[in-house]
Amino acid sequence: MGNNPSTPVRPTYTYYSRPASEDDELVLKLQTMLLSNSDDSSSGSSPSASSSSTTSPLAPSTSASNPITTDKLYEWKDELLSEPKNQLALNCFTGNDITKIIAKNAKINKNNQDLFNVNIKYEGNPITNQKSSGRCWLFASTNVFKEFIKSRYNIEEFEFSQNYLFFYDKLEKSNWFLNRILESSDEDIDSRLVQFLLQSPQGDGGQWDMVINLVTRYGLVPKTVYNDSASSLNSGRLNYLVNEKLREFALILRKINREQAEKMGAQSIESTKKSMLQEIFNILSLTLGVPPKPDEKIVWEYKDKNGNYSRIETTPVEFYKDLLGFKADQYFSLIHDPRNVEGLYTVDKLGNIEGGKSIEYVNTSVNNLKQAAIAMLNDNHPVFFGSDVGKFEDTTIGLLDTKAWDYQLGFGTDINLTKKQRLLTGSSQMTHAMVLTGVHLVDGKPIRWKVENSWGEYGDHKGYFVMTDKWFDQYVFQVVTNEKYALKKLTDYWKGKEYKVLPYYDPMGALARCDCKH
Repeated sequence: MGNNPSTPVRPTYTYYSRPASEDDELVLKLQTMLLSNSDDSSSGSSPSASSSSTTSPLAPSTSASNPITTDKLYEWKDELLSEPKNQLALNCFTGNDITKIIAKNAKINKNNQDLFNVNIKYEGNPITNQKSSGRCWLFASTNVFKEFIKSRYNIEEFEFSQNYLFFYDKLEKSNWFLNRILESSDEDIDSRLVQFLLQSPQGDGGQWDMVINLVTRYGLVPKTVYNDSASSLNSGRLNYLVNEKLREFALILRKINREQAEKMGAQSIESTKKSMLQEIFNILSLTLGVPPKPDEKIVWEYKDKNGNYSRIETTPVEFYKDLLGFKADQYFSLIHDPRNVEGLYTVDKLGNIEGGKSIEYVNTSVNNLKQAAIAMLNDNHPVFFGSDVGKFEDTTIGLLDTKAWDYQLGFGTDINLTKKQRLLTGSSQMTHAMVLTGVHLVDGKPIRWKVENSWGEYGDHKGYFVMTDKWFDQYVFQVVTNEKYALKKLTDYWKGKEYKVLPYYDPMGALARCDCKH
């Protein structure tokens, strides 16, 4: 596999400003449709007559700004219920989940969907379960790592401790947050940035580069060494407690930095922050358990597929560096963000470990994401990917398919937003990380993908999703790869370190900030 350049490349940052434009094609389509159904079009009024008025078309108007009158409500009701199908739909939708009514019968070809002519060897076993936590990124990354351990040591079943990484991520994110608070202490507390920071001081979410930061500093341990706790399986109360303390600390640090910085000095401020972090450490230790330290000796015991017993004494850092056989820092993220041009991006104010690597995304076409993923799967390599899993997702049958539900049948209307428009309007963003373990190719082109999830053994596929290629087009945003599998121009972007910086509230930072829970 390829390596990063031996000579470090100094990053170059360009703050990126995307043209504030709308997708005119859809806007024009909707305008045409609405105008054709408006009262004005039937009354014979003309654009020229409107333009001659001295009143601005954007000014409030009792005749046009609110067409919802009592007469109009009666008219709309009569028109709706005059159609017998709508009377049936009314009975169905008011008593049932919408998606259950408009779902197509996907089970007809379920057996065919289970066939994949490219499949990695060491998938699953176990199917992991993040329970009521937003740790999908830690499960997805460790599900990739476990395949290398199972292959290298000929093991039938293995699972890394997600809780170990979870603990240190929360501790490091707390420090990251307090540093951002200090940096922004000259801004008013109701500024957009400070309110954004205070909204979620730390959370369960994360990204691939955050995984790199964690494993290179803290390493990895088997789940048998540091198991889950009640608060890692259901993280809501823990997050509330930690975030409330961090907001409290934020107010103290802001006051010190704004009013007493010169008198106290930087060293005293750091000492205050250190005592705050010790409180967070105590909370995490009492709820998640006291974890091994990165250089603390641990023991890993296992039996291989032939029944041979082995015992290895190591440390978490050595487990990652010496035993895993996978160099996470040689992997980078390809994203498909149709709002922006091809190139290397990062997100402002996004990270987990102070002094760690930046969040790095190489933006390119969705076909280039597929090309890299297929190359990896053909090489028996599982693929970490990020998507908007809540869209057109049927957990009961384990299916991700844009054709799974028929809104036109139920409501007489379609959902027309494109991938770009969903990003621009806040409809869609990365919300969940999973692992690709297979693909079905016909004439070299993908038809469907096999997805290992971290929600336990649900649905017809026992913890897996079957994802159609059309769903990939619309709702997959990220594929993690390395230079062995990616196009050279994309690797060159990554190595060049000339970042365009997306704003801190950009949807490309959503997976790292979300607390999406199953």
